[in-house]
Amino acid sequence: MANRAVTMEDVAARAGVSRALVSIVFRGAPGAAESTRQRVLAAARELDYQPDTRASRLGRSRTRTRTLGVVFGVGHDFHGDVIDAIYASAGPADYEVVLSGVTRHRSEDVAVRTLLAEKCEALLLLGSGLPAKEMVRLAVTVPVVSLLRPVRAAGVDVVRTDDAGGLAQAVAHLGELGHRRIAHLDGGRNAGAAERRRGFRTAVRRLGVEAEGVELAGGLTEEDGAAAALELLALPGPRPTAVTAFNDRCALGVMDVVRRHGVRVPEDLSVVGFDDIEQAAYRHVSLTTIRQDVEALGAAAIERVRARLDAGDESTRDVVVPPTLVARESTARLDIGP
Repeated sequence: MANRAVTMEDVAARAGVSRALVSIVFRGAPGAAESTRQRVLAAARELDYQPDTRASRLGRSRTRTRTLGVVFGVGHDFHGDVIDAIYASAGPADYEVVLSGVTRHRSEDVAVRTLLAEKCEALLLLGSGLPAKEMVRLAVTVPVVSLLRPVRAAGVDVVRTDDAGGLAQAVAHLGELGHRRIAHLDGGRNAGAAERRRGFRTAVRRLGVEAEGVELAGGLTEEDGAAAALELLALPGPRPTAVTAFNDRCALGVMDVVRRHGVRVPEDLSVVGFDDIEQAAYRHVSLTTIRQDVEALGAAAIERVRARLDAGDESTRDVVVPPTLVARESTARLDIGP
């Protein structure tokens, strides 16, 4: 068998049972005694048999693959967290997940076409940059879920965090610590940036007439945060005493640069991120941040897919998941002196 793939028939022959019984064991269906099931699994291990999960799904319905395509940004830490949550909800629902990444050298259009060629039954687009009209065109063919990005597109489900509410929590936290001159490092045209910008402006106004919001260009990466930090340090007059960053990676870039310029965090500058990626909780980082509920986002996305594909629900939903503030050591009460 070294020159060909091991088949279900090979396993059946090794275990001394029928092919149908082997199929029952690997589908987890009733009908096989425990002793028989163990014998089949032992034979499969001996032969290094790998079940063809896609074929088994097709066997249940010639028109269904039960495969979901996920488009994500390579290098986006938070996208990895969301993908993990999608896997956690897709498996129990008997769906397989196929990933297709977007990079500097691979466009989202290519990523989507690849998944459609794989016969994926639905598309989950993480932080998509596709025009709304393109999403509408895709939704005519397969169910489409826009994750992390609000979009008005007929036939497209949306699952997102309350980005504006999250930034408002960040500003309110800083306000409670006595900060009134607060900078926001913006996310530009990235998914969720407009809502976070709106939340920042609204929350600063709530702090009162003495409050001032300063907006600077930020971005997705540590490099973006580092560039923003240099601009922050060069501002004329009194500098902001606190910063909200578009995401955690941007915040990490800020903290690195200001510390190297002699600015203490949080004594001289409080910093708040957004996402709560794994690095934010590292002891030497201890970044105060806005946590997006990845488990709820993943579960809601799969729920919308199941409603469309398994229950025939043709309606669309805009599911908004509330975020929470996680206070750590990068923020502190403003010391206004004697």
